[in-house]
Amino acid sequence: MRRREFIAGLGTAAAWPLAASAQQGEPVRRVGVLMPFAETDQEAQARLQAFRQGLTNLGWVEGRNLRIEVRWTGPDVVSQRSHGRELLALTPDVILTSTSPATLALREATRTIPIVFVTLNDPVSTGIVSNLARPEANVTGFTLFEYSLAGKWLSLLKDMAPWLARVALLFNSDTSAPFAPFYVRAAQDAGERLALKITAAGVRDAAAIEPAIAAIAGSDDGGLIVLPDGGFNISNGATTIALASRYRVPAIYFIRSLVVEGGLMSYGANARIQFRDGATYVDRILRGVKPADLPIQLPTKFEMVVNLKTAKALGLAVPLSILLRADEVIE
Repeated sequence: MRRREFIAGLGTAAAWPLAASAQQGEPVRRVGVLMPFAETDQEAQARLQAFRQGLTNLGWVEGRNLRIEVRWTGPDVVSQRSHGRELLALTPDVILTSTSPATLALREATRTIPIVFVTLNDPVSTGIVSNLARPEANVTGFTLFEYSLAGKWLSLLKDMAPWLARVALLFNSDTSAPFAPFYVRAAQDAGERLALKITAAGVRDAAAIEPAIAAIAGSDDGGLIVLPDGGFNISNGATTIALASRYRVPAIYFIRSLVVEGGLMSYGANARIQFRDGATYVDRILRGVKPADLPIQLPTKFEMVVNLKTAKALGLAVPLSILLRADEVIE
């Protein structure tokens, strides 16, 4: 037998288990994934990999009994809607998505295909579901943030920079409209106890971020909270981090990845873990459970990350109390 024919034969033999599985009638289930991030975003890629690994751990193997269709949209709502319709046209068994705008785009487009969301702000105030314990119709999932975090962010920022007198909350005025006011109100309540003046810094595009940060930096006693926001503040994370450094504004973020990129500190739940947990709901739906029978899950564990290099560049001496509480210190 010729070498080329022998190698070709090996390839055919390797395919036998898959072919046999197909012949035995094992169905191939289709899962759509709408990712409202740039495909080049390494953190978003890591989250998708966590989801894939979660499905693998539950017995789903791509190419054998599972096919995953992924669409990357970035934070643009128009793109999310068009790619959402594209996924729905494939009639998947279930769709996983992230962020409120992307989830709303899918919910408006279908009331039959199951949707599992992860890393959302309050899904009730945004109109995605009406009940956390028993979500309606075809939508369920996992929230990553709660409004009480605003007080925690303020407290940590004040501990890091005791001289703070003013703090601005940065968010996108368009995509955050349903939930940003709740964060602002919670921050204002906490700000009164901490003797901090709270302002809302709503922006509509990346070009508006610098004027917002420059404004809070104007009196040398300002700090910044970057709110979780539909992909906008992740996509523009590098810009925000660079501007906070340039204007020497201490800032706290909602996710670890932004501190790894150079942000000062973060406090929040782990988004990668939530994508992995999202696989458990996708698995249950694929096995016949209705989304309405799966309650919305809230985060149970939060982590604090501090970047010592950034603190030094800002002239901040990190208090021992912060170092002792931090889950991770980046040097």
